[in-house]
Amino acid sequence: MARIEELRVTADDASLAGTLTLPDTAPNEHGRHPAVLLLPSWLPRTRDGGWDRVAHPAWFAPAAEGAAGLLERLATALAGHGVASLRCDPRGCGASDGAWEATSLFTRIDDARDMVAAMRSHRSLDLRRMAIVGHGEGATLALSVAIGDPAISALTLIGPSARSWRSVLRRGVSQRAQRGVDREHPIVWALDRMSEEIIERAERRESSMTVRIRGAGAIRLELAWVEQAIHTPPLALATMLHRSVALVHGSEDAWSAPDESSLLMAALADAGDQVGRQLVPEAGHDLAEADDSFIDGLAADLAARISAVELPPVLVALEEMDRDVR
Repeated sequence: MARIEELRVTADDASLAGTLTLPDTAPNEHGRHPAVLLLPSWLPRTRDGGWDRVAHPAWFAPAAEGAAGLLERLATALAGHGVASLRCDPRGCGASDGAWEATSLFTRIDDARDMVAAMRSHRSLDLRRMAIVGHGEGATLALSVAIGDPAISALTLIGPSARSWRSVLRRGVSQRAQRGVDREHPIVWALDRMSEEIIERAERRESSMTVRIRGAGAIRLELAWVEQAIHTPPLALATMLHRSVALVHGSEDAWSAPDESSLLMAALADAGDQVGRQLVPEAGHDLAEADDSFIDGLAADLAARISAVELPPVLVALEEMDRDVR
């Protein structure tokens, strides 16, 4: 059975609530386990990967009975393969500080870096064997963090985008309107209905706009995250990454079309990365349709790709300091 630790991560001016899942298997000779950071997708979500019905109950329709979030499923599966994981509520979601609607993309990237730093300060986790799983927007965060962190040896990106968020949003709005996917959620309905105005205002560099959510009143949506997402396409990030990457995409994804990961795969391969791609038949963005054996396979694949890396001097010093304390 996996062991669970509830903790809080200091991320600049916010405190993020998180869950550290530790495997009940033997660690390395220094008492440490390889570790993975799990990053959720777009819109308010909890650390488990599902819609945030904790801090934003009126924004989403009721959850299906007993449905586990994608990141919770992955955390359990990774523990079964001897890998620890950390997942946190994003700002303004679950039990974390802040306001989701006021958090920029670059702040989310910085928060992910702070989560990695928190993992490195935990005595049960191996500084030399670390990886990241990014889902949707989390894939962009994962790429951004890994580019500047050579100690991250492997990535798994689920439902990633490749092109500008402008194109991805427009295509997603069209797909959700045609198929009715996630339109039962008031926040999705509101943002989809106002998507063109959101794009136009962001491109004019307006700071914020009012969005009215059915049954939940009005919010003031800061537009920095939209502008930053438009100008930070994962295709550009992929040219700067040199790591092992697995891409996973549901064939029925209504948030990021499956051909987005095909484009991303080509860019990663051109940059010299080790990259593979799986298309999951009949699965949506959250892979809810994928059975436990498939999720276990994703965990096993990532566990096999996490390799020990040479640490930069500052992390070597941190590692040696901890050994001295022990």
